[in-house]
Amino acid sequence: MRKSIVALFVVGLLTAGWLFGVRTTTEAGGKGSPMLAHMVYFSLKDQSAEAKDKLVAACKKHLSGHPGTVFFAAGTLAEEFKRDVNDRDWDVALHLVFKDKAAHDQYQEAPRHDAFIKENKDNWKKVRVFDSYVSK
Repeated sequence: MRKSIVALFVVGLLTAGWLFGVRTTTEAGGKGSPMLAHMVYFSLKDQSAEAKDKLVAACKKHLSGHPGTVFFAAGTLAEEFKRDVNDRDWDVALHLVFKDKAAHDQYQEAPRHDAFIKENKDNWKKVRVFDSYVSK
């Protein structure tokens, strides 16, 4: 009898969790669909302020406003942060958060994304991409 009560209690907790969304959820992606953070760090051959500003402008032109984008930002290295833990081996950062992996995958195939690469890749010394699933 005691095992039956414990089993019913566990089943009740699991059911309550399922009913009230205690699964992998995100505000943007919905139940069971984590957001995907896509962070890109560009090191440039031409490290002039003008070249950095040009790449930031190109990010805004080609990479913002894609369907499924929850957050977009692009900018340059914050020069004043020089702690031992700061990675400073880059010039321009791109930060995108997509509502889910499917939105990210569509972005990767978008003509505007391809145009961005074609127009800017000649000045890239190194590109590092960090993709992660995130939730609030």
